[in-house]
Amino acid sequence: MLVLSALIIALMYRALKPQDKLPIIEPVSVSEELVDPSMQFVKKYHSIPDFSLLNQNGDTISQADYQDKIYVADFFFTTCVTICPVMTDHMAQIQRELQGDPMVKLLSHSVTPEIDSVPQLKKYALEKGVNDSVWNLVTGDREQIYDLARKAYFAAKKDAVGEYGMIHTENFVLVDKEKRIRGYYDGTAPDDIERLLQDIAILKAEY
Repeated sequence: MLVLSALIIALMYRALKPQDKLPIIEPVSVSEELVDPSMQFVKKYHSIPDFSLLNQNGDTISQADYQDKIYVADFFFTTCVTICPVMTDHMAQIQRELQGDPMVKLLSHSVTPEIDSVPQLKKYALEKGVNDSVWNLVTGDREQIYDLARKAYFAAKKDAVGEYGMIHTENFVLVDKEKRIRGYYDGTAPDDIERLLQDIAILKAEY
């Protein structure tokens, strides 16, 4: 009887305990320096719009490739020698940690598409151990990438030089299956990578 009572209490506690849930992040709650002025007062219903970019294999990548997926997005460039190598190593760590998980993918956008051609991205992908089925490194029209960074993911600061200049941040962005932003993480900080992995597990539990 004691064992049965303890089991019933444990099940009741589990049923009544509030489940961890990640917030849905809207533009209005993000630092203004990262958000295009046209988006700064959007309070709800923000989601990542469709896009069309080329990956390291020359394949066209769009939201269709991330349908029903949770994904982690960032912005980088292959010739960066400051924060990008650390960010890429941490993306590779996430790829390893989630190996074989069909629900999660990765997406890295080049902010210097004029330099990061498809062959350049392929070379970089091979050097960094990118799994093509999980992780896309994408390049394309600079204006489209700028709009994604400033109007969709909120992961870049505006560069005072040039209409479509941008300074990417170290942010990793967690996106859910509905293309909503659910978290930001410092892609250079090991503790934040661990938090991101934990939050991915929390987000998966929603589905």
